[in-house]
Amino acid sequence: MSSKIDGPVPGAPRVVSSTPPRIDRAGGERGKPVAAPEAADRVRLTGETASLRAIEQNLSTGPAMDLAKVAAVKHLLDSGSYRIDPQEIASRLAALERELSR
Repeated sequence: MSSKIDGPVPGAPRVVSSTPPRIDRAGGERGKPVAAPEAADRVRLTGETASLRAIEQNLSTGPAMDLAKVAAVKHLLDSGSYRIDPQEIASRLAALERELSR
């Protein structure tokens, strides 16, 4: 059995081009102007953002660690008088755990 096709089938979609249009990096077809995005989106920063920026600024300008405290601990270690208080460590760990579980 053979079928003869004389032309497009009525009601079938018509193919105009078999190659897709070229898209440039801005998202439009090459050679056609690309419209600027609408400025409908807005960002509102909270007071916490200002606080975080202030903290970030302080951290970036100061030393990464308290050098005076490091020197004091080093002196205590060198002299053999550094005292470890297990009760103080336990109470601070418990306080930290309470803060984290809130």
